[in-house]
Amino acid sequence: MQCVKLPISVRVEINLLLLAVTVLALVTRLYDIHFPRAVVFDEVYYGQFLSLYMKQVFFIDESGPPFGHMVLALGAYLGGFDGNFFWNRIGAEYTSNVPVWSFRVIPALAGSFCIPLAYLLVVELGYSHFSALGACVILLIENSLIVQSRFMLLESVLIFFLLLAVLSYLHFHKARNFKYALWFWLMISGVSCACGIGVKYMGMFTYFLLLGLTAVHTWQLIGDRTLSYGKVVVQVLVRFLALVVLPVIMYIGFFYVHLTLLYRSGPHDQMMSSAFQASLEGGLARITQGQPLDVAFGSQVTLRTMSSKPVPCWLHSHKVNYPIRYENGRGSSHQQQVTCYPFKDVNNWWIIKDPGRHSLVVSSPPRPVRHGDIIQLLHGMTSRYLNTHDVAAPMSPHSQEVSGYIDFNVSMPAQNLWRVDIVNRESDREIWKTILSEVQLVHVNTSAVLKLSGASLPEWGFKQLEVVGDKIYKGYQQSGMWNVEEHRYGRSQEQKERELELKSPTHSDIKRNLTFMAKFLELQWKMLTVKNEESEHKYCSSPLEWITMDTNIAYWLHPSSNAQIQLIGNIVNWTIANLALVVYCLMFLTYLLRRRRKVEDISQDSWEQLVLAGVVCFGGWAVNYLPFFLMEKTLFLYHYLPALTFKILQIPIVVEHLYIHVLKSPAQRKAFGGVILAVLCSVYVSYHNLSPLTYGQPALSSDELAALRWRESWDILLRKR
Repeated sequence: MQCVKLPISVRVEINLLLLAVTVLALVTRLYDIHFPRAVVFDEVYYGQFLSLYMKQVFFIDESGPPFGHMVLALGAYLGGFDGNFFWNRIGAEYTSNVPVWSFRVIPALAGSFCIPLAYLLVVELGYSHFSALGACVILLIENSLIVQSRFMLLESVLIFFLLLAVLSYLHFHKARNFKYALWFWLMISGVSCACGIGVKYMGMFTYFLLLGLTAVHTWQLIGDRTLSYGKVVVQVLVRFLALVVLPVIMYIGFFYVHLTLLYRSGPHDQMMSSAFQASLEGGLARITQGQPLDVAFGSQVTLRTMSSKPVPCWLHSHKVNYPIRYENGRGSSHQQQVTCYPFKDVNNWWIIKDPGRHSLVVSSPPRPVRHGDIIQLLHGMTSRYLNTHDVAAPMSPHSQEVSGYIDFNVSMPAQNLWRVDIVNRESDREIWKTILSEVQLVHVNTSAVLKLSGASLPEWGFKQLEVVGDKIYKGYQQSGMWNVEEHRYGRSQEQKERELELKSPTHSDIKRNLTFMAKFLELQWKMLTVKNEESEHKYCSSPLEWITMDTNIAYWLHPSSNAQIQLIGNIVNWTIANLALVVYCLMFLTYLLRRRRKVEDISQDSWEQLVLAGVVCFGGWAVNYLPFFLMEKTLFLYHYLPALTFKILQIPIVVEHLYIHVLKSPAQRKAFGGVILAVLCSVYVSYHNLSPLTYGQPALSSDELAALRWRESWDILLRKR
């Protein structure tokens, strides 16, 4: 047995340059981050979700997945936040129970570590450590990135994961041998992609760029005849598992954690289906737990539309008739109004009646209602039958009016028979289930489908939503689907007793849960389809304004002085980044055309290096910028920051290429070095001058602030004393 030689030693190599820029990044991002001790811009938005996490109350944020919110909530949890703060306005002072430092430290750390990641990324692309240092210096004192990193916002977290994903993949790809240890970097890339998408859907842009790059490299790998078929299959499979399967599993996992943590009923419940609501603790669950599962003849039910547009609502009627004539001169049946009402109300209750019997109570044993059965719906409080006929609906004249039938003895017979069509049935005689069944109610006489039109009735209809009979209904439309939400077995035949029964609550102790996948799919669908109405914001902007930074955002203003925080970028950085982008495009096209003519100005290795750098930096800028031209949403300057980061990385790449491959004489290189030094000094001067607007201190005079308004379009706030 061989003995271990003593002493055991470990050699550690430390890149002091990398260490130094990391420390400087931490200083610029973490310095005095508890200031101001007030709500700064979108902290008012993210803070609401953070409080709901602390109280484990369900919410839905249609703007993106939950992972970013969970990252912020982790900081709040570690800081001991109890969720009690009223997030009502920007500038509101934080109370003593709010751990401001904990709120902001994770975004600040993420923003800080973006700097060493940029250094390593430039080196991984094959450029010198001087170029990597140049990229770090520019990113280090980019005012807009500093501002966005210092508060409870998500852009710095997003950029961190995007850079880590690209760096990890390049490290894996550039390795010359296929050691199993390198697969770790491929997995890190997949994990980072999932996290980036989990923070904001904007992360998908870089993810698709990385998938495209991987596809090209994989295609080249398949054509490598030096590799056996077995090795090729393994390499392709590993890439697929790490960059496709793993991100999908993690993305679903984010929602699993989200839904596990948020198990209590909350303010966003009504956006979800009845089944989803019933799975949450409190709220609808307290009402629906233990309700009879099978709908029977004599059941008392509330019918909720499956559509959330314009708002969730319940089939409703009240003791008010349609006007004899509408404002446009058209006539109505003057029968009782039937509407869809977006609030729980005793007038939402209906009784499922067998047309062949007079009984309004559930028999013993109950006779369940099945798919295809013919029923009548009797309004519980007014005893009017749900009816539709060949009379135009008030707001949708192409559809039929739906009413509570009143016999005025005017040759307008009752047409109140409805066929139950269970859309999500598993058999042709399936029983109508509480909450679970999605039902169409088809009118027997006219084949019209009971449907929410989405139009609001005028004052005579109390602004409630219109319900119609649609004779041209086709396909699957949520507006024509209904489900039983609240349900009890009716026991009272007499009207007075029945009214008391309808007003009493339903309650039992049995709980019915949805599976996680059912909840995930519903929540994902709502996030992708339910959008808040977009409105103009004082600081919204267009993508064209971002390129030249013709816009800014006032994040915070001191209540009594000129101290303020503005999202304004370092104008020198933005200018040279635009210039580098143009120069790269010109160089690339020139080389491409000359190589087509068999003129090789640079070696094949240098050309491949330039192309790869362009794919990562120019491509990273393009995919994170150009899609915003297609988006119909309110946009802000901070949406440009991921694209800006990749564009800044292009600067040292262009500079090094010009220095090595274009400038030939020592005099030219010396002059070019002087220009670079002058530009870096200008970058620092710009950063220093704008730093009072970046850190919010010291407070400047009105004259000093006016002097910083370098563009007429900038909205810098001046408080005249």
